[in-house]
Amino acid sequence: MDNLGDIRLFVEAANLGGLSAAGRKLGLTPAAASARLTKLEETLRTRLFERTTRQLRLTDEGRLYLEHCRVALQALDDAHAALQTGRNIVRGKVRISATSDFGRNLLIEWLDEFSAQYPEVSFALILSDGLSNMLQEDVDLAIRFGVLPDSSLIARRLASNRRMLCASPEYVARHGIPKEPRDLENFRCIVHGTVPGAINEWRFTRGEEVQTYIVPSDTARETNDGAVAREWALRGYGVAVKSLWDIATDLQAGRLMILIPEWRCPEAPLHALYHRNRYLTPRLRVLLDFLVRRFAQAADELQPLLNLP
Repeated sequence: MDNLGDIRLFVEAANLGGLSAAGRKLGLTPAAASARLTKLEETLRTRLFERTTRQLRLTDEGRLYLEHCRVALQALDDAHAALQTGRNIVRGKVRISATSDFGRNLLIEWLDEFSAQYPEVSFALILSDGLSNMLQEDVDLAIRFGVLPDSSLIARRLASNRRMLCASPEYVARHGIPKEPRDLENFRCIVHGTVPGAINEWRFTRGEEVQTYIVPSDTARETNDGAVAREWALRGYGVAVKSLWDIATDLQAGRLMILIPEWRCPEAPLHALYHRNRYLTPRLRVLLDFLVRRFAQAADELQPLLNLP
């Protein structure tokens, strides 16, 4: 703890991208800031920055050290605040990564509800259908569908999730409803694409019966953005396979309808992912608990509407 001030200087320099700026924030002259950083590097016997006259760039060792220093300083700041107020303080910023559909259609509303309870917590929301590099992007919490194998992360289950075939009422009025998956050859389909290629193999089960439909690539609408796929379905361009939580508000409003619900697509439970070795801040802990409760409440609200087998 003797070099706590030097560690704060190091973290600020990384945050601000410059040693002089970090020194000014902490009330240090450029010479004093440089001397203290050099002292910290000598104590650690490790170079934390590659320094030039124009640029301050973290080394690999510096990035690793920064991750742990941020956690440690945050824990100390939370402890100090708790002593000052006589209670567990919940404040600060949470960086969240979520899929585009879920983030736009449900999460932003739920974060507003959370903010009403904890007004001192702020958010940085990153929407992407790919899994963020949580270390490089400094993400505290990622919300993703399915089970992910990355053992460096803790996965907390938030809710079960069905994927289902859906379309707009307008599309159904024009083209009808398939009776089973093989009938999809008579319908336009909307598929979600990835870097390797489109996810155009749709698998359905009904009891012991299994049907797989391969969406023809030459007739399908394809996008790498789940929100665009949903928008195309809403506009009546075809049928899509979407997760329940992506289209929950559309089902409630009657903008989309479920097709052949007796045929089940593979399930993809929703998980909250966070770092295994990071200090779990009070704000992140209460946010996780809030999301679990909110998902349970939303599931109860949706169940009568869905009437799924």
